[in-house]
Amino acid sequence: MKIALHAGKCDGIGMCEAAAPDIFEVGDDGLVHVLDPTPDEDRRHDVQEAIDSCPVRALLLED
Repeated sequence: MKIALHAGKCDGIGMCEAAAPDIFEVGDDGLVHVLDPTPDEDRRHDVQEAIDSCPVRALLLED
């Protein structure tokens, strides 16, 4: 599993960080940074929740 970020879409709202703070972080630049772009499979639920919570659909999950 791999997380793809479309930085041009990101508004830095931080819903993904709230769902999985060890994987996503809103940086000082106001944009989300993916801390772990290839998390373990056991984190799929949290990652999917974070991706689904993004109101601008800036995150995708690639298998």
